Amino acid sequence: MKRLLTLALLGVVLMSVLSSGCIGGTTQTQTPVTKTVTEKETITKTETQQQIVLKVIGPWSGAELDAFMEVIKAFEREHPNIKVEYKTYRAEDLATILPLQFESGDTPADVIAMWGWFIAEMGKKGHLLDLSSVINPDEYIPGILDPVTVAGKIYGAPFTAAAKPGFWYRKSFFKEHGLEPPKTWDEFVELLAKIQKIPGVKTPIVSGDSVGWPLSDVVEHFILTFGGRDLQLKLIKGEVKWEDPQVRDIFEKRLVPLLKAGYFSEPIEWTSAIDLWWKGDYALYFMGTWITGMVEDPNDLGLISLPGVKAMVIAPDYFMVPKYTKHPKEALELAKFLATKGQKIHVGTKSGKLATWRNVSIDDYWEPMKEVAKIVSEVESAPDLDDSVGGEWQKVFWDQLKLLWVQPDRLDEVLKTLDEKFPKK
Repeated sequence: MKRLLTLALLGVVLMSVLSSGCIGGTTQTQTPVTKTVTEKETITKTETQQQIVLKVIGPWSGAELDAFMEVIKAFEREHPNIKVEYKTYRAEDLATILPLQFESGDTPADVIAMWGWFIAEMGKKGHLLDLSSVINPDEYIPGILDPVTVAGKIYGAPFTAAAKPGFWYRKSFFKEHGLEPPKTWDEFVELLAKIQKIPGVKTPIVSGDSVGWPLSDVVEHFILTFGGRDLQLKLIKGEVKWEDPQVRDIFEKRLVPLLKAGYFSEPIEWTSAIDLWWKGDYALYFMGTWITGMVEDPNDLGLISLPGVKAMVIAPDYFMVPKYTKHPKEALELAKFLATKGQKIHVGTKSGKLATWRNVSIDDYWEPMKEVAKIVSEVESAPDLDDSVGGEWQKVFWDQLKLLWVQPDRLDEVLKTLDEKFPKK
């Protein structure tokens, strides 16, 4: 009995100690604190584990990348559980890399900016997710989704577009030398002749180059001015040959005489050409609207389209979502954002781009782009010729134009090569 009473007393004492929280020198107030800290640590760890990292690939760097990152930052603010990592790759390199990775069931990124024709091709082969659930065709300018739609499925999310509206000049340069924008073709040629006589000017027009695309933009502007959108579309489809009299006439009577007269410089790396043109070595520069965000004072920019221009290239960027992404839900959410709200943000930066989403107004634009947006809205929009054809022919086109620029007498050879190398339908 004594032992039983002793054990009972010890039990009472033990229960009393536990209820008072005085064991091992630890107080009752300390125990909940320890538990609370543990819960916070667990929550923080869980949130970190749940944050998704999306990889995005695009062609932009420098000022263009700064403008695009404003869109990405806005997306991340709206989706705190998603972090976006961006890498820069040239589309020309991706055209070689991606097919191999896709065939092996892998992808270097979750959302990738690429040419429309390439996206359509990868969609046909089953490498991409259908974006029809996040893209409403009725909300976009007509025809913008055509290049990335295959058998009723949308494989590319349209982003903002660059317009290629004509030759840029500095208003201060024109004022200094008493020059006026031309209203007719003859006045345009006369303007070039006047500029050529100005001391310090190397040639009236600087010819931007890279892998060839700036020269193709110039050629397309001539085709759209003197042949119209219909001719451009027929060339893209292969329904009209490059040696066709109508096409040859544009080269022989309009472009080649300017090349022979020395009004165009030899091809110069396009970003370096901007600096040379801006300081006065050249007076005119044919470039897309993105140039507005690459100069010191965009308010000093003036624009000369070829007189009588009927249509302009509207070249949108497209994003695709490879089906090999590990985060399809989040990748589709980003694609949707880029194609909608992201456009409104992007045109408000110094990107020099135009919206393809109809829910963007003129008031949303960066001030120097508002007038350009109005000009572009007054002409027909046309697809980019070499981007639409794509493939190996695109490289041939660029190379042949570089040849034409330095040896305009070889026009016949150039046109013949473009026909011979054009993809067979």
